[in-house]
Amino acid sequence: MNLTETSIASITLESQDPAATKAFYDAAFGLGDRLRVRASEAETTGFRAYTLSLVVSQPSTVDSLLGTAIEGGAETLKPAKKGMWGYGGVVQAPDGAIWKVATSEKKEVGPATREVDDIVLLLGAADVAASKQFYVEHGLTVARSFGHKYIEFAAPPKGIKLALYRHRALAKDAGVSPEGTGSHRLALSTDATPFTDPDGFTWEPTTA
Repeated sequence: MNLTETSIASITLESQDPAATKAFYDAAFGLGDRLRVRASEAETTGFRAYTLSLVVSQPSTVDSLLGTAIEGGAETLKPAKKGMWGYGGVVQAPDGAIWKVATSEKKEVGPATREVDDIVLLLGAADVAASKQFYVEHGLTVARSFGHKYIEFAAPPKGIKLALYRHRALAKDAGVSPEGTGSHRLALSTDATPFTDPDGFTWEPTTA
């Protein structure tokens, strides 16, 4: 396999109320067909072992996207603020998914916009090294690596990026307890052969 074969075509979130969930995301983030929603009654509690990050160009974009999410019913987990790496905040959507919106810029760099530059799916791995090896064997290419702490894989232009982070560290970054059970309520669409990773995240055919 190669990168063109193994990449994330779209992300599917599972919800007990898919119509309301889709309406929320259309209004809050406007990600189009890169984010899909389907019905599920699968049991889930606590942290679902992943977060979704929207990388944008400047602080005003962070505030705009977080603002519409909060207006739509999202809960603030970490208010937007400046940090060592830039400016960002974290919210939990009504369906339970956790979203981080961030920029590396601490000042405005242009006209106001709501454009999302990158979508990054961070999976909380029980064993980052083992999950890294698994994904390499399934056709992904490592783009950045920080030992056994954080791994980021290459993605096609405008594609959805995949990254691995230690489970507890990811929960801490999101501002939630690391405890959780049941379904991730998340599936990844791919044009490659479907599979399930060591942490139970499923990759499905794009047409699924």
